[in-house]
Order: sequence, then C-alpha cells, then structure tokens
Amino acid sequence: MKRIGILTSGGDCAGLNAAVRSIFYRAKDKYEMDVFGIIEGTVGLMNRPVSYTKLDYNTFSGNLLRQGGTFLGTTNKGNPFKFPMSDGSYKDRTVEIISGYHELGLDGLIVIGGDGSMKILKTIADKGGLNIVAIPKTIDNDVGATENSIGFNTAVNVATNALDNLQFTAASHNRTMILEVMGRDAGHIALNAGIAGGADVILIPEIGYSIDGIVEKLKKMNNHGIKHSLIIVAEAVKQEDGKNSTVKFADGEERLGGIGTYIAHQIMQKSSAECRVTTLGHVQRGAPPTTQDRILASAFGVHAVDLLAQKKFDRMVAWSDRKVVDFPIEKGIETYRKVELEDSLVKTALALGIYLGDIS
Repeated sequence: MKRIGILTSGGDCAGLNAAVRSIFYRAKDKYEMDVFGIIEGTVGLMNRPVSYTKLDYNTFSGNLLRQGGTFLGTTNKGNPFKFPMSDGSYKDRTVEIISGYHELGLDGLIVIGGDGSMKILKTIADKGGLNIVAIPKTIDNDVGATENSIGFNTAVNVATNALDNLQFTAASHNRTMILEVMGRDAGHIALNAGIAGGADVILIPEIGYSIDGIVEKLKKMNNHGIKHSLIIVAEAVKQEDGKNSTVKFADGEERLGGIGTYIAHQIMQKSSAECRVTTLGHVQRGAPPTTQDRILASAFGVHAVDLLAQKKFDRMVAWSDRKVVDFPIEKGIETYRKVELEDSLVKTALALGIYLGDIS
C-alpha cells in the first residue's frame, strides 16, 4: 500500500479539509504512503489526463483545517452510470473512473461522501476491483450506521447562531421570525438547532403539522404576554396539502425551497402575527468547521488510513459509543437515520412546550 487517493463526493460541508489533512499525515508519517487528492470527485477520475494533485506537507501549512468546503472540489451532478453528454445523450462512464484509478497506480482510495456517493463508489469498486474505504459526511446526519457525520455539527451551529440573532429583532418588532434550514429528508438540523436556539415551533418532515396548530401555539404565547416568536422549519417539510415546496432555477432544475415563505403566508392569513422569513441555504455548508467537526473528521481520517494499511477494504468508518468503529459499506448505508418519535430530543422539545407538530 504505497499510493492512495482521496476524493470528496456529493454536497460539500464543513470538516472535509480536516479529514483530508488527517489522512495525509497518517498515511505519510506512519506508512510512508504517497497521497493524491482527486479533483472534483469522480469527475477527476473521468478526465484525461486524470485531474489530481499530489499532497505534501506544504499543502497543509496554512488555514485548510479552518476552511469550510473542500479544497479538492466535489460534484453532486451526473450519475456516472448514466452521465449526461454534451450532445444530449447518456453514457456509462464507470469504466473511465476505474481506468483513472489504475492510471494513477493507486493501491487504495478513500471516499468521503454521503450514502448516495458511497453506494455509487461501492458498485464501481466491485466492478473494477478498486480498494476503497469510506468516510461518512452529510450535514443531514442521516447515515444510519453512525451517530455523527462530518458537517452536521457545523450546520447545527450555524442555524443556532441564526436563531440567536433573529430573537433580538423578533423581540424588537413583536414579530414571528421563520428560519428555513436544510434537511432534504431528515429533520435533525432543525430539531437540534431549534432546541438549542430556543425556537417556539420546530417543523420537520418526519412529523405532520397544521397551520392551526402553529397559530394556537402563537396565541398561547400571546396570552402569556409574549408577542414575538421563533419558528425553524426544515426545507423538506411539505405544505398542508402534502405537496413539496420547490423553487425552479434557471437551469430548469427544481430544488426544495420556499416552505418558510409558505408557512409565513399561511400564518398571516389566519392570525395577526407579522412574519419574516430567513433562508440559510448554503451558509450551513460553507461555514468554518466547528471544533467537534474538526475532531470527528480527523479521527475518521486516521482510522480510514489504518484500514487501508491493514487491507480491510469496503469498510465505512463510523462514530459509535464515543469511539471510531467501522462496518462493511453495505451495512453502513443500508439504514436511513431519520428522526423517530421515540428520540430523546423529540421528548425534550415537547417537554419544553415547543410545537413539534400534531403529536402529544
């Protein structure tokens, strides 16, 4: 095991650079490996020549540990099994990814990605005989086999800070401030930040709600002399009629967004509350990583290199019971971690009097 590669795949998040840094130091100092960073994820392996950079100590002599995003670049577009070509056709480009791995003479590859990226790379690795180890990263924290993923803590911290700031302006004008946060399928960001940031209403995709229920909560607060409030809502929360709230962009793609504005409009239709909406969007992804994300990423990176050195391939590192463990990649991604009604944080939110939907 002399030459290893690293790629970041899927959406970016805070802590990726810390992971790449720890992989390099462990690989170089412990095992004398050469480490190659693949540029823009699987796209870099498709390119000819392959897009890569050879990492050295000078790469990490500056502020990379503190920077959000990934200096290697990433991609979350273009399914390599059905990659869109410039002429409008589609092509299976997995063979190009496999040959790019072999052209670099790699003995192993560390993949930092979410469940979708891990599933894709595992399939490609099986097809081409690639030696891979995976590190979970997702701000949604929805990879089932790990208690924490890289990027989640930073996203929660950004959302909590936003609620802290919004509280002051809400109180100044007696307004209801609505904060829309990311959470494509799961409501972990909204639930955690909502509790930490003192939200009065938390809306997540796993629990149904009603506008009448929200309005009733605001009326109860008003009866206690509290005329301002904070609402946090995950982007994947549906409208009352069950439809997704989406925004269509200039490239024709529709993405989740706008549920905060929908909630504000409905509340103002049914009450005297004055609402304002803030959408955090990619601020949650690009923020400097928190202490916890830097530590988690560093621990994951070290363990991933050790797995490659021990020739324990097709494994995903994970955090469980306050330590780093590893599972077969298939097991790591077979379960999806959503918010359950029995979760301690759900019970905590309800005990605090937070409106969490039409449950008791």
